[in-house]
Amino acid sequence: MVQPAPQAKQDRSLGELLAELTQEMTTLVRQEITLARVEMTDKVSNVAKQVGLLAVGGALAYSGVLAIVAALVILVSRSGLPMWASALIVGIVVAAAGGFLVKKGIDTIKGQDLVPRQTLETLKDLKHG
Repeated sequence: MVQPAPQAKQDRSLGELLAELTQEMTTLVRQEITLARVEMTDKVSNVAKQVGLLAVGGALAYSGVLAIVAALVILVSRSGLPMWASALIVGIVVAAAGGFLVKKGIDTIKGQDLVPRQTLETLKDLKHG
């Protein structure tokens, strides 16, 4: 059985050209969606790792801070202050330092760019190109 020879590009009808254009646009949109998904997955994964490090580091620092706080309370109480006053003074200082560190961690996470810039640039180029 003889198959017909493929039509030359110049011989295709307008309908065939539109069908090919639609197919290529569909493929392009799917590729851009895949790119956006990969880009967002990468960015979210990076943020999740940083949050994990923040949590582990916080837990370790917390146990160390508890030992230091206990030592500071004992040290301050040896200056003649009652134990409760020593604990209050040390607690205020530690709480202020902790608040500063939490704010810094939150600001760092907020500073992460989660927008799929590469995909947006490609789509903008397609729209204007």
